Amino acid sequence: MAKPDFDDIFMELAVSLAQRSHCIKKHVGAVLSKDTRIISIGYNGPPSGTHNCDEEFPEEGCSRDSKGSCSLALHAEQNAILYAVKNKASVDGSTLYVTLAPCLPCARIIYSMGISKVVYLYSYADYKGIGIDEGLAFLEKFGVKVEHYQKVLQISDSLV
Repeated sequence: MAKPDFDDIFMELAVSLAQRSHCIKKHVGAVLSKDTRIISIGYNGPPSGTHNCDEEFPEEGCSRDSKGSCSLALHAEQNAILYAVKNKASVDGSTLYVTLAPCLPCARIIYSMGISKVVYLYSYADYKGIGIDEGLAFLEKFGVKVEHYQKVLQISDSLV
Protein backbone atom coordinates (compact mmCIF):
# COMPACT_ATOMS: atom_id res chain seq x y z
CA MET A 1 0.00 0.00 0.00
CA ALA A 2 1.38 3.40 -0.99
CA LYS A 3 1.59 5.89 1.82
CA PRO A 4 0.23 9.38 1.15
CA ASP A 5 2.74 12.19 1.28
CA PHE A 6 2.40 14.90 3.90
CA ASP A 7 1.30 17.53 1.38
CA ASP A 8 -1.73 15.37 0.60
CA ILE A 9 -2.49 14.67 4.26
CA PHE A 10 -2.24 18.32 5.28
CA MET A 11 -4.25 19.66 2.33
CA GLU A 12 -6.96 17.04 2.84
CA LEU A 13 -7.11 18.09 6.49
CA ALA A 14 -7.38 21.77 5.46
CA VAL A 15 -10.29 20.83 3.17
CA SER A 16 -11.97 18.95 6.01
CA LEU A 17 -11.43 21.86 8.41
CA ALA A 18 -13.03 24.24 5.91
CA GLN A 19 -16.25 22.30 6.41
CA ARG A 20 -16.25 23.47 10.06
CA SER A 21 -16.57 27.11 9.00
CA HIS A 22 -19.66 29.03 10.10
CA CYS A 23 -19.25 31.57 7.31
CA ILE A 24 -22.13 31.55 4.83
CA LYS A 25 -20.00 33.21 2.15
CA LYS A 26 -16.91 30.97 1.84
CA HIS A 27 -15.45 28.00 3.73
CA VAL A 28 -11.67 28.03 4.15
CA GLY A 29 -9.38 25.73 6.15
CA ALA A 30 -5.72 25.96 7.14
CA VAL A 31 -3.04 23.70 8.61
CA LEU A 32 0.31 24.88 9.96
CA SER A 33 2.99 22.22 9.95
CA LYS A 34 6.66 22.00 10.78
CA ASP A 35 8.95 19.02 10.23
CA THR A 36 5.99 16.77 9.23
CA ARG A 37 4.10 17.65 12.43
CA ILE A 38 0.93 19.69 12.73
CA ILE A 39 1.44 22.67 15.00
CA SER A 40 -1.94 24.35 14.50
CA ILE A 41 -5.17 24.31 12.53
CA GLY A 42 -7.79 26.91 11.68
CA TYR A 43 -10.82 27.74 9.64
CA ASN A 44 -12.50 31.02 8.82
CA GLY A 45 -15.20 32.45 11.01
CA PRO A 46 -15.90 34.79 13.88
CA PRO A 47 -13.71 34.83 16.98
CA SER A 48 -14.50 32.12 19.51
CA GLY A 49 -17.24 33.23 21.89
CA THR A 50 -18.95 35.60 19.44
CA HIS A 51 -21.64 34.83 16.85
CA ASN A 52 -21.73 31.85 14.53
CA CYS A 53 -22.77 33.63 11.35
CA ASP A 54 -24.66 30.70 9.83
CA GLU A 55 -26.74 30.38 13.01
CA GLU A 56 -27.12 34.05 14.01
CA PHE A 57 -27.50 35.52 10.51
CA PRO A 58 -28.49 32.54 8.30
CA GLU A 59 -29.88 34.59 5.40
CA GLU A 60 -27.36 37.38 4.90
CA GLY A 61 -24.39 36.47 7.08
CA CYS A 62 -22.62 38.94 9.32
CA SER A 63 -22.54 42.63 8.53
CA ARG A 64 -19.96 43.96 6.08
CA ASP A 65 -17.24 46.52 6.69
CA SER A 66 -16.60 49.54 4.45
CA LYS A 67 -14.73 47.35 1.94
CA GLY A 68 -17.45 44.70 1.75
CA SER A 69 -15.63 42.14 3.88
CA CYS A 70 -17.15 40.29 6.83
CA SER A 71 -17.03 42.46 9.93
CA LEU A 72 -16.64 39.51 12.33
CA ALA A 73 -14.59 36.92 10.48
CA LEU A 74 -11.02 35.89 11.08
CA HIS A 75 -9.43 34.18 8.11
CA ALA A 76 -8.42 30.52 8.41
CA GLU A 77 -4.71 31.30 8.32
CA GLN A 78 -5.16 34.00 10.98
CA ASN A 79 -6.94 31.52 13.24
CA ALA A 80 -4.21 28.90 12.76
CA ILE A 81 -1.42 31.41 13.47
CA LEU A 82 -3.19 32.97 16.47
CA TYR A 83 -3.90 29.58 18.03
CA ALA A 84 -0.28 28.50 17.61
CA VAL A 85 1.06 31.71 19.14
CA LYS A 86 -1.50 31.63 21.95
CA ASN A 87 -0.22 28.16 22.83
CA LYS A 88 3.43 29.23 22.58
CA ALA A 89 4.21 27.17 19.47
CA SER A 90 6.81 28.65 17.16
CA VAL A 91 5.58 29.15 13.60
CA ASP A 92 8.97 30.34 12.34
CA GLY A 93 10.05 28.15 9.42
CA SER A 94 6.68 26.41 9.20
CA THR A 95 4.53 25.58 6.18
CA LEU A 96 0.95 26.78 5.83
CA TYR A 97 -1.55 24.68 3.88
CA VAL A 98 -4.67 26.67 3.02
CA THR A 99 -7.65 25.99 0.79
CA LEU A 100 -7.79 29.59 -0.50
CA ALA A 101 -4.66 31.58 -1.31
CA PRO A 102 -3.99 34.26 1.32
CA CYS A 103 -5.27 37.79 0.84
CA LEU A 104 -2.76 40.62 1.09
CA PRO A 105 -3.35 41.38 4.82
CA CYS A 106 -2.93 37.67 5.67
CA ALA A 107 0.20 37.50 3.51
CA ARG A 108 1.70 40.31 5.57
CA ILE A 109 1.01 38.36 8.76
CA ILE A 110 2.40 35.13 7.27
CA TYR A 111 5.61 36.89 6.26
CA SER A 112 5.93 38.73 9.59
CA MET A 113 5.55 35.48 11.53
CA GLY A 114 8.39 33.79 9.63
CA ILE A 115 6.31 31.16 7.86
CA SER A 116 8.57 29.91 5.08
CA LYS A 117 6.15 28.20 2.67
CA VAL A 118 2.49 28.47 1.67
CA VAL A 119 0.68 25.70 -0.21
CA TYR A 120 -2.74 26.76 -1.48
CA LEU A 121 -5.57 25.00 -3.27
CA TYR A 122 -7.62 27.80 -4.89
CA SER A 123 -6.83 31.30 -6.12
CA TYR A 124 -8.07 34.22 -4.01
CA ALA A 125 -8.05 36.40 -7.15
CA ASP A 126 -10.36 33.97 -8.98
CA TYR A 127 -12.70 33.86 -5.97
CA LYS A 128 -12.81 37.67 -5.67
CA GLY A 129 -12.82 38.34 -9.42
CA ILE A 130 -9.67 40.46 -9.32
CA GLY A 131 -6.70 40.38 -11.67
CA ILE A 132 -3.91 39.18 -9.42
CA ASP A 133 -3.32 37.18 -6.25
CA GLU A 134 -1.80 40.12 -4.36
CA GLY A 135 -1.07 38.03 -1.29
CA LEU A 136 0.89 35.45 -3.27
CA ALA A 137 2.78 38.17 -5.15
CA PHE A 138 3.72 39.78 -1.81
CA LEU A 139 4.92 36.48 -0.35
CA GLU A 140 7.00 35.63 -3.42
CA LYS A 141 8.51 39.11 -3.53
CA PHE A 142 9.78 38.72 0.03
CA GLY A 143 11.08 35.18 -0.28
CA VAL A 144 8.26 33.01 1.03
CA LYS A 145 7.95 29.90 -1.12
CA VAL A 146 4.49 29.62 -2.70
CA GLU A 147 3.12 26.42 -4.20
CA HIS A 148 -0.21 25.80 -5.93
CA TYR A 149 -1.49 22.38 -4.84
CA GLN A 150 -2.33 20.64 -8.12
CA LYS A 151 -3.67 17.24 -7.12
CA VAL A 152 -7.36 16.39 -7.33
CA LEU A 153 -9.12 15.98 -3.99
CA GLN A 154 -12.60 14.78 -3.15
CA ILE A 155 -14.14 18.02 -1.88
CA SER A 156 -17.48 19.56 -1.11
CA ASP A 157 -19.02 21.92 -3.68
CA SER A 158 -19.21 24.67 -1.03
CA LEU A 159 -15.41 24.87 -1.03
CA VAL A 160 -15.01 25.60 -4.73
